[in-house]
Amino acid sequence: MGYLGRRIGKSQDTGNSTADGTGAGILDLFTNGYFQRQGNVFNDPGVAPPGFSPPSGLTATGGVISDYADGPTVYRAHIFTSTGIFDVTGLSASLPNNVDYLIVAGGGGGGGGSPGAYTSGGLGGGGAGGFLTASSQPVSITSYPVVIGAGGIGGIGQEFSVGDQGATGGNTTFYSLTAYGGGGGGNQNNAGSNGGSGGGGGAGGPGTTPAGGTSPYSPPQGTSGGSAYTKPGSPNPIGLYAGGGGGGAGGAGNPGNPATSPNYRKGGSGTSSVYAEGPGNPITYAGGGGGGTNHGPAAPVPAATGGSGGGGTGAVNDNTSTIFAATSGTYSTGGGGGGAGTVPSGTPPGTQGGSGGSGIVVVRYQIGSLTAAAKATGGAISYYGGYTIHTFTSAGTFTVTNPSLTSVEYVVVAGGGGGSGFGGGGGGAGGFRTGSGLPVSTASPYPVTVGSGGAAGMKLPSPTQSGAGSPSTFSTITSQGGGYAGSDAVLNGSPGGSGGGAGTNAPGAGAGGNGNRETGTSTPAPSQGNNGGGQGGQIERAGGGGGADGAGVAGNTNDRGGDGGPGAQVPTTFRNPATFYDPANQWYLAGGGGGSVRSHPGYPNRSGGTGGSGGGGAGSPATTQGAVSGAQSTGGGGGGARGYPISSEPGAAGGSGIVLIAYPST
Repeated sequence: MGYLGRRIGKSQDTGNSTADGTGAGILDLFTNGYFQRQGNVFNDPGVAPPGFSPPSGLTATGGVISDYADGPTVYRAHIFTSTGIFDVTGLSASLPNNVDYLIVAGGGGGGGGSPGAYTSGGLGGGGAGGFLTASSQPVSITSYPVVIGAGGIGGIGQEFSVGDQGATGGNTTFYSLTAYGGGGGGNQNNAGSNGGSGGGGGAGGPGTTPAGGTSPYSPPQGTSGGSAYTKPGSPNPIGLYAGGGGGGAGGAGNPGNPATSPNYRKGGSGTSSVYAEGPGNPITYAGGGGGGTNHGPAAPVPAATGGSGGGGTGAVNDNTSTIFAATSGTYSTGGGGGGAGTVPSGTPPGTQGGSGGSGIVVVRYQIGSLTAAAKATGGAISYYGGYTIHTFTSAGTFTVTNPSLTSVEYVVVAGGGGGSGFGGGGGGAGGFRTGSGLPVSTASPYPVTVGSGGAAGMKLPSPTQSGAGSPSTFSTITSQGGGYAGSDAVLNGSPGGSGGGAGTNAPGAGAGGNGNRETGTSTPAPSQGNNGGGQGGQIERAGGGGGADGAGVAGNTNDRGGDGGPGAQVPTTFRNPATFYDPANQWYLAGGGGGSVRSHPGYPNRSGGTGGSGGGGAGSPATTQGAVSGAQSTGGGGGGARGYPISSEPGAAGGSGIVLIAYPST
């Protein structure tokens, strides 16, 4: 059940690659075998692995594309978080021309409060947006408009009068169907509004229990909101005033009365769907917002959580100056907003209810099949060139499920070291270890850790040293974190998988850290990197961090910081032509960070060192800011930052590591 990846950020047609993934439309699991471009449906991944049937399903465009396998079936999902068009441009001759769809409307806003002198007690949570789903629906060659409903605005708190009712969420439409927006939460002594799921009732005078809104649609899209509650005979503001929770797609909102519900005021639960990212990554949508409360100081109560699926939290007021505000529903889930509480008498303005979360549409269909099955679980699973590849970009567990799997091939890369500020060197790359024939068995799971990148070194007048990267591990293999970089204050780079580059000061004073060392120590480690660059006898030119395939370059006489050492290529097993590692040098990992130069009025043309291939960040030049972070999931070292007279510029962080595990699919 491998999730093959989803594009995030801009399309490749419009963006430039950045370390955080927002500049270009790289895949958030970049080992995806199907590297998509905006508007295209499929890019051939190269040599098809045994057991893979090339996609032959219908062709369509629109939204953000996500490919994944569910057992032997390969699906493509189009995810719409904003209004667009699902445009079917071709039908299949061999696979069903049907789609499965999920339609979620915008969630309702929570009710708004008022000062205690005009008490409205606790206000109702917003109802979740309507939730519709269906499978095997036929499509033809035509355009299907998609309209995504916005979340309803939370009720505005009024300074001298009753707060507003929460607004109903916007409708979402697709395939001639409409999911209706969630009902708004009730304000003072008023019921919640009807909607896809009903909003919770708002508390008012002593002993009142305004009802929650309902979901009057057929087929059903959600549930009712909970009723409000005010403690009978309690004078304001000592008693308990509790709004009802908004209804969710999977469960009704809880009432405000604590005597009738152990989860009073909590929003109704949402419903899970696998359509967007497959069974390995289920996502829950359409949770109701929690109801707000106002209560006496002798009876403290916790904030009411929203229902699972993006519901916002209800507000709490304990009749002091402490107020816990309502929160909004999560965008693209249809979650309802949390209901407001009140503020103490004479404290303007009243609190505002949380807004509902916007809706979403997901359309999926079969594009092919896999007859080869994974022999283990863990990480993101993809298939290429006859191999099954497990990719870990965060911690997880590799568990062998088929006893025929007795050994694996691996790449283990640690986090890169951070670059330093104020004349800082480049961070060393995370240790890079690879091999084959590593024994595995079904006897026990194998924990996988993925090292984080080292922190950036900070500025004067209180300089802090950059951080070393953290190790990555799999089975008996440990790759050491990249060494931190030297700076004007701490001259030498530190040891690590690859060593950090030297900082600037007097000529020849700084030395690069040693590679092939346990992070930050002189203890030898198996071969996995190289030394950082020194100053090279030149003042004000910092050294580059070491890389997996070469040492960092010393700061030199050509008025530039030292370049980061080059990274190493992954073995051919992992070189899927569609896989993103480094935009300029595919399949490289663990490049060192570039060193900086000290800025000086008389030397305006000094330039920072380049980052090493494989995610190393560049050092900043003398006249502009901009040390570059190591790329995430590469183990690249961070670039160093310039110094005098610019004392406020930090270096750049190292990139996180990655673990790749592969074995024959047959």
